[in-house]
Amino acid sequence: MAAELLVTRQGHALLLTLREPATRNALSPTACAAGVEALDKAAQDPAIRCIVLRGDGPHFCSGGDLRRLLRTRALGVDVGARQQADHIDGFHAFVLALADCPKPIIAAVEGHAAGGGFSLALACDLIVAARDARFTLSYAKVGLSPDGGALWQLARRLPPGRVAQAAWLAQPLDTAYLHNVGVVAELVEPGQALNAALALAAALAAQAPHAVTSVKGLLRHAGERTLREHLDAERAQFVQNLFHAHGGEGLDAFVAKRPARFD
Repeated sequence: MAAELLVTRQGHALLLTLREPATRNALSPTACAAGVEALDKAAQDPAIRCIVLRGDGPHFCSGGDLRRLLRTRALGVDVGARQQADHIDGFHAFVLALADCPKPIIAAVEGHAAGGGFSLALACDLIVAARDARFTLSYAKVGLSPDGGALWQLARRLPPGRVAQAAWLAQPLDTAYLHNVGVVAELVEPGQALNAALALAAALAAQAPHAVTSVKGLLRHAGERTLREHLDAERAQFVQNLFHAHGGEGLDAFVAKRPARFD
């Protein structure tokens, strides 16, 4: 059975759950397409203020389905290569949808986040991980190379040699190390990643949604801009937020010494 993506709501949070227990929630074209659709709808829904991505059961996501890849190879280069390129494009559309969604996205990682599963977690804004979670660029074990943007993400956060070693040897990156360098935002006890991610989602939902969206956009493009370009973008966002209803509520609440209510 191909992996599916379950979409549920918990308060202001949208919960996306990858589910295919037999393969540790390996990715499928169907799940990726469902993820793009769910994120597009979430971006337009003001009631959704945060998104949590998780895997069903004891693992986050094992990446690509190797048995499906073998079936694709059996089709031959002419047909199989085109089909696999289409599948990767669908996966990459999911990765880009995670990165481009204006709402904050939290990955709740238990167990294995391997290959494309690691890429999915890295595409989220924050990662909450169990202490015994395993983050692996597992492609080298089967003679393949990474997809999903993991190298792009890690090369901007870790020393190049550390990334190369992880990719060439398919050795797990230590979860405590990833936490120390900021790739993992929060470490929790095994079995608690989802609860911690939902608590973080609730805290984010209590903030001014318009300002939260501004921060995500500024961070997303900071590496592409010069300092002057970034300062111009900050000015534009600040003025926009000042005259937004959320800015008015935040300032009024501060002066009145009461909690802000960003409805």
